[in-house]
Amino acid sequence: MNTAPWLSLSVWVPILTGLVVLASGSDRNAGVARGIALVGAIVGFLVTIPLVTGFDTGTSAMQFVESRTWIERFNVNYHLGVDGISVLFVLLNSFVTVLVIIAGWEVITSRVSQYMAAFLIMSGLMNGTFAALDALLFYVFFEATLIPMYIVIGVWGGPNRVYAAVKFFLYTLLGSLLMLVAFIYLYVRSGGSFEILDFHTLPLSMNAQILLFIAFFMAFAVKVPMWPVHTWLPDAHVEAPTGGSAVLAAIMLKLGAYGFIRFSLPILPDASQALSGFMITLSLVAVVYVGLVALVQTDMKKLVAYSSISHMGFVTLGFFIFNAIGIEGALVQMISHGFVSAAMFLCIGVMYDRMHSRNIADYGGVVNSMPKFAALMLLFAMANCGLPATSGFVGEFMVIMGAVKFNFWIGFLAATTLIFGAAYTLWMYKRVIFGAIANDRVAGLTDINARETLVLGALAIAVLWMGLYPAPITEIMHVSVGELLKHLAASKL
Repeated sequence: MNTAPWLSLSVWVPILTGLVVLASGSDRNAGVARGIALVGAIVGFLVTIPLVTGFDTGTSAMQFVESRTWIERFNVNYHLGVDGISVLFVLLNSFVTVLVIIAGWEVITSRVSQYMAAFLIMSGLMNGTFAALDALLFYVFFEATLIPMYIVIGVWGGPNRVYAAVKFFLYTLLGSLLMLVAFIYLYVRSGGSFEILDFHTLPLSMNAQILLFIAFFMAFAVKVPMWPVHTWLPDAHVEAPTGGSAVLAAIMLKLGAYGFIRFSLPILPDASQALSGFMITLSLVAVVYVGLVALVQTDMKKLVAYSSISHMGFVTLGFFIFNAIGIEGALVQMISHGFVSAAMFLCIGVMYDRMHSRNIADYGGVVNSMPKFAALMLLFAMANCGLPATSGFVGEFMVIMGAVKFNFWIGFLAATTLIFGAAYTLWMYKRVIFGAIANDRVAGLTDINARETLVLGALAIAVLWMGLYPAPITEIMHVSVGELLKHLAASKL
């Protein structure tokens, strides 16, 4: 039915375009590099659209499947496919990549070709991670995404960029090594197959499942990141350039959460249910405690970074309460957070480009100088709070409903994020945007230009569309989530 290799195109178009951009040379050809990068990013996005328009919502089977032998000796295949759980993340990633290329158009003036190439290559690698159906292929894509992000933080970041880049790289790399050991164990147990779907039916003892769960947990919890292995994220966000922060929050954190629902839940159903209390506790700590930590931040980027940790706590909570509305809500929250977190970091980047400061105390009265920007940032701030009619509300509401169905007090604690989220987001917005003009630098600010309006406007449309009409998104994931829950229920028998 699906004849065109849309998944391979979504992976390799941005990667190959990135290599062409890289070959375009020095900053004397910066205009050429930007043009090629934009065309490659747009084409990379366009080839993901048939994945959604041609998606059959009536089946939980993998679709757009491609399979070729890769390493014959070890039975490793180049095997790609998407279901209702993964397909939307390929689209989201490619969409955000286009916006990040446009956002860095005038801002990045040194090593332009390398900057653009890093984001294109990273986009293709992340699409490969979401689409991989071979465990070793997944591992290669999963680890390879670290390299371009490490370079982006280390080259175009702030004063402490090297420290932040190395910390980011080591945290995520060390956790992933245990995942590789787990894959090798599953490969041996399955009789020499790295096929992820073959792992779903392996008869594993409870002890084996728990050890494998811990191995996966170390890889995916760091990537989400869950408390207490979250400390690399604020450093990485503060030092990363605006585009790096947007992609890190919008897409890269989702790789960890995706790992839980693609590996931990279906492959280790008994251990997932036995350790659900542990996962729920860590998730609630992220929601409540990290939300309180966000309240006391003075740096806008750090505040939004801690906000991301708190919101991702909602995602892991939704996965481990084992009901359809909770898991679907967590997936919706992941997509919404992709839009909202990218928008918040891009808004901070707009102000930083003009003021070269992220400190809340250096601002005040920005609405007087930048009214269009203030209106757009208000929408994103409200979405970050979970205001109804924005995308931020839909996922959080579904997870809270699922949590209340699971246990009232867990739902009650989860709902406190709506209070904390409103407190830290509106506190920052009030201090930065409203009030009298704080100083001459704020008085001299210019409102957003056409390029910035295009980027923020596209995200505003996405946030409102998803908030007002989320049905197409939930319809895509519904059957796949239902099949996952049947698999989990069967493991109890």
